[in-house]
Amino acid sequence: MPRLNLTAVTEFTFEGFSVLGWQHRLVLFAVFLVLYLLTLASNAIILTVIRLNRQLHTPMYFFLSVLSISESCYTVAIIPRMLSSLLSPQRAISIPHCATQLFFYLAFGINNCFLLTAMGYDRYAAICNPLRYSVVMGKRTCLQLASGSWSIGLSTAIIQVSSVFSLPFCDANVISHFFCDIRPLMQLACADTTIKELVTLLISLCVLVLPVVLIVISYVLIVSTILKIPSARGRKKAFATCASHLTVVVVHYGCASVIYLKPKSHNSLKDRLISVTYTVITPLLNPVVYSLRNKEVKDALLRALGKNPLS
Repeated sequence: MPRLNLTAVTEFTFEGFSVLGWQHRLVLFAVFLVLYLLTLASNAIILTVIRLNRQLHTPMYFFLSVLSISESCYTVAIIPRMLSSLLSPQRAISIPHCATQLFFYLAFGINNCFLLTAMGYDRYAAICNPLRYSVVMGKRTCLQLASGSWSIGLSTAIIQVSSVFSLPFCDANVISHFFCDIRPLMQLACADTTIKELVTLLISLCVLVLPVVLIVISYVLIVSTILKIPSARGRKKAFATCASHLTVVVVHYGCASVIYLKPKSHNSLKDRLISVTYTVITPLLNPVVYSLRNKEVKDALLRALGKNPLS
């Protein structure tokens, strides 16, 4: 076939929610801005409360602190640019800036996946091996699990970003999303992306399915142990320590799986709205569901405010 004259792309624009009218975009801007500020504030509160209260210096709250930091960075990488695009849909982003956003999105997002897995293992150790818990989940083990999560996130991000931006981009430069993501970028490439899409699918399976399998195994063992507890009160307390973690896991992996494990297709407005769940809502859900509903955290927060804890 004759080679077409194609113009190399040096910057992209986001389709985002540009199909919506100005008033609808303004409403979304206000809602997302409030959620963004609440996310940063609630994660900062959780970090401060855990740091100031020695009773919360346990493996469970160590992982929660790391998750709060990672979730905050994750939202900073995505939401400010999305807010800007809601007000100025035609504002462009350069290829280096797009690559940077994709790198941090992947690094922190994948780190969150494996941190949730580590938190599931922590709950397994606490309930199934309570007498050896302090040994199994020692300081060294916690640091290794956290650093392992960060390492997997960073290395996967480097591989994926290098793979995507080694592709040539010609003529088409409108990303059918509200941030730089892998599939929408590959759809703009003027080259065959079959192999790279297969690699992306395999990585997605490892990042999403492997942690879920490990979490499911942990909870099968946890439930079998809880059912052996003789008192109803003891079983209820044990289940309560896991409920918040399970809620976050279901929302986080459920929405991400719908986007990244489905067959190749155009990134529709429906897909973008689903993406809002794990880029905007889930980072706020973590501190609210996992911590602020936790009696230990609420009591510590009340003490920090100079009030008596609830009995």
